[in-house]
Amino acid sequence: MTVLSPSAEERLQTVLSRLAATLGSRISTAPSVLEEHSHGEAMEAARLPGAVIFAESTDDVSTVLKECHASRVPLVAFGAGTSVEGHVTPPEHAISLDLSRMTGTVEMNPEDLDCRVQAGLTRQALNTQIRDTGLFFPVDPGGEATLGGMCATRASGTAAVRYGTMKENVLGLTVVLATGEVIRTGGRVRKSSTGYDLTSLFIGSEGTLGIITEIQLKLHGRPDTLSAAVCQFESLNDAVQTAMEIIQCGIPINRVELMDSVQMDASIRYSKLTGYRPLTTLFFEFAGAPAAVQEQVTATQEIALANNGLGFAWAESAEDRARLWKARHDAYWAAKAIDPTARVISTDCIVPISRLGELIAGVSSDIAASGLKAPLLGHVGDGNFHTLIITEHSSDGYAQALDLDRKIVGRALALGGSCSGEHGVGLGKLEFLAQEHGEGSLGVMRALKNTMDPHHILNPGKLLPNGPVYRG
Repeated sequence: MTVLSPSAEERLQTVLSRLAATLGSRISTAPSVLEEHSHGEAMEAARLPGAVIFAESTDDVSTVLKECHASRVPLVAFGAGTSVEGHVTPPEHAISLDLSRMTGTVEMNPEDLDCRVQAGLTRQALNTQIRDTGLFFPVDPGGEATLGGMCATRASGTAAVRYGTMKENVLGLTVVLATGEVIRTGGRVRKSSTGYDLTSLFIGSEGTLGIITEIQLKLHGRPDTLSAAVCQFESLNDAVQTAMEIIQCGIPINRVELMDSVQMDASIRYSKLTGYRPLTTLFFEFAGAPAAVQEQVTATQEIALANNGLGFAWAESAEDRARLWKARHDAYWAAKAIDPTARVISTDCIVPISRLGELIAGVSSDIAASGLKAPLLGHVGDGNFHTLIITEHSSDGYAQALDLDRKIVGRALALGGSCSGEHGVGLGKLEFLAQEHGEGSLGVMRALKNTMDPHHILNPGKLLPNGPVYRG
């Protein structure tokens, strides 16, 4: 007599029944909760989970993973849901494990410029907590992303040109493996020459190798002086050339952000940026001792004016600076407001700084040829920029946007770049991984995945396209 294996739904119900005694009210199947956890900001990739579980500790995460591993139930970690590449979209009959209640500060070491926090804490909340210490955490991807999610996607953002990405600002992690085993990687020291670098392995792994529950973060001293300015250009090429020269001259600028004329027009309307024209614009931030800031400003102004910049407009007060950077962070919603009925597909790529001008010129011609409206913006100080492709809600519209996206990524890869500078892979960038990394490297990645998650329960279908495992 043949004994049928339990179905995916039956396995899910087994796990939920076993967890009910310990997690009870923190397990939800309410339709509104399921819908909230069905997608990130890439809503076209939405799919309802079978259940949502709210974790409050590393032990909770371990308990859930032990049961999921034993019953082979897929699980996706969920923080704030800000991802744009489908990272948090669950497969069918999966559990969405919500870490947003894990917001504690485990330890604070201001004398060593580090701290340890739970994964559900946001950057904004952390910086509010530590304001009185004179320290701050600088990685700023925009939005209310959780620090665990920022680790999982190897986030960067507007200040990466000076402070680096999450990779450079994480000292160690607490990670729950697929089996429920808890490990700690790294530590508090700034360097070590012992063992494999497991911390780096999990940063950018998108929840496919383990669930990050605690993070040891580097902190930085708040600068004495902070100043922001805006410079507008008639020519997109002149603005890009300015950004490239600032970096190539070694000016330690805090941030240099680009908005093209289309994006600037949208942001003026959406964010009420009065006093600015719909021209290609660079946003600058300078930080440090007063004399150092003045040196940065003088050198940057000289470069901008030499490239036909139309002069600097200064944001003197903290409120004015906050307004500028909020406008930059709200760029997606400003682009969305151009046509509220349309779909906005956000894509990013990155190239070596010397190839940025060539890339943006090529992408601009691709956009013009496509007939689509697609504002350009980004962290041009590190060669990274975003394209917000606006298209109609239809299969034809999506196909048209995808064709443009492929052309953009193809140009970046041909120039020695990457298909994603900071948004990660998720579902949206899977097709480009073989071209960027080669099948040999992907085979090694798949071997790691198979070893650490043999049942493939951790965020299945993300980050790694299907293919052979490297056998040596």
